[in-house]
Amino acid sequence: MMISTDAAIARIALGVIDRTLPKRDWTHAAHFAAALWLYRHRPDLATPQGMRTLISRYNNATLTANTDSSGYHHTITCASMRAAAHYLERYAPEAPLHRVLAALMASRPGNPEWLLDHWHRDTLFGVLARRGWVEPDRQPLPF
Repeated sequence: MMISTDAAIARIALGVIDRTLPKRDWTHAAHFAAALWLYRHRPDLATPQGMRTLISRYNNATLTANTDSSGYHHTITCASMRAAAHYLERYAPEAPLHRVLAALMASRPGNPEWLLDHWHRDTLFGVLARRGWVEPDRQPLPF
């Protein structure tokens, strides 16, 4: 799914909020699209606890279990939110979100494997990292 308009970004974010976004549309790019929209339009939800609640509820609605091995992952979410905030801060407040998203997706975080630059696989996909924030054990995040 190409996300090339701000309307598409809003549809994704609002679909996560109201739990109507089809699970097939909840892609890597859609996660970042939602994060950008939330930072700009609903900063009250763009917090670690806000994201935990929002994504866990969305997962429940799409029959994705939130367990120690599936569903919501706190470290991935927090790192991704930091990446989204970093890219958003580089643009003027009125910049179209789809342009910010395009730049983010063309960068290293646009690759779903980007977090493995910072965490060993066993650390990142361990229970502790899923439940709470775990600091990178390979190299610090650049933002």
